[in-house]
Amino acid sequence: MIRSLYTAATGMIAQQTQIDVTSNNIANVNTIGYKKQRAEFADLFYQVMEYAGVENGSTQGNPTGIEVGLGARPTAITKEFSQGNFKESGNSLDMAITGNGFFQVELPDGTIAYTRNGAFKLDGNGTIVNSDGHKLIPEITVPENVLNVSVAADGTVSVVQAGETTPNQIGKIELANFINPAGLHSLGDNLYEKTIASGDAVTGTAGLEGFGSIRQGFVEMSNVQLVEEMTDLITGQRAYEANSKAITTSDEMLRTVNELKR
Repeated sequence: MIRSLYTAATGMIAQQTQIDVTSNNIANVNTIGYKKQRAEFADLFYQVMEYAGVENGSTQGNPTGIEVGLGARPTAITKEFSQGNFKESGNSLDMAITGNGFFQVELPDGTIAYTRNGAFKLDGNGTIVNSDGHKLIPEITVPENVLNVSVAADGTVSVVQAGETTPNQIGKIELANFINPAGLHSLGDNLYEKTIASGDAVTGTAGLEGFGSIRQGFVEMSNVQLVEEMTDLITGQRAYEANSKAITTSDEMLRTVNELKR
């Protein structure tokens, strides 16, 4: 009976993790470039009361043993990098990646972070940056008196300046990819950094060698599906309640035992 109290408690903790992850997905349903997460669980070790195959006085051993599980535990929170829906913005510096790959931005300490959020802007020097002012890598600076900025599917950035009719190429956006994107570490602000699990970044030209192409004037929205998240929220809540009922039942059984002698 005491064992069931602790077992059900592990189930409540596991389902709390499920609800936490689902709540975070719902909170970011309109976050540009956000990738939903999925909580994964495993059963804990088992208390073996009798091993399978052990002889019990007959010539044959027991076909099954007696093993009592001790609950569940979270094992991973996996990022799912499926494609999100595209939203047309009309902003010439907004870009979406159709397929695999990440934009690269430089953090204040000089390290490179990776993002699917392609909502870029210009800073006071004309450099293309993200919403937090981190420079797009390779660095691209838009000159003054520009009438039009165009980004090709392969990342080539061209501008038409005042008094000219021919576009001039000012830089080219490179994409990065990883052998295991799910192993990236989330920094917040739609940024990721590489880890041993993700492997080193492999950079290349958009549209070639397995990299997705770039669409100008669009942003990639979150890949969260509210119907799925609400379903997961309901199942997580009910599982949490069921585990709490198991604790209540165990408590009532203990009370019955205590009342055998008065």
